[in-house]
Amino acid sequence: MMMSTSLYQDPHCVVDFALAKLWVDRRAITLTRKEYELLSTLTANAGEIVPRGVLLRNVWGYGPDIRTRTLDVHIRRLRRKLGDYGEQYIETIFGVGYRFQPWREPKAFTVEPPMLRATA
Repeated sequence: MMMSTSLYQDPHCVVDFALAKLWVDRRAITLTRKEYELLSTLTANAGEIVPRGVLLRNVWGYGPDIRTRTLDVHIRRLRRKLGDYGEQYIETIFGVGYRFQPWREPKAFTVEPPMLRATA
């Protein structure tokens, strides 16, 4: 994973902040302006929980007393556009907000054969 001021990159996802572009598995993904602003806020804070209120204020300009489901709708659309990786990248922290999780290779579990007992 590489994170710089102008780029987030891992084996499956590239977000270019300077160009406002997203690629998933080398395929360009079209995002709306709000989807891009949401994704860039989350990836710029990768690994950290970003509270709902912060996202609503920074992306939509809403005040703290606004009750809306627009954030949840945009998260759902963004996950869909991230394809098979959507659920892994964008984690819901219930009652708090969302966290962008940098890509982690799945762990391969190996099963050790049972120990054979010597019979005497």
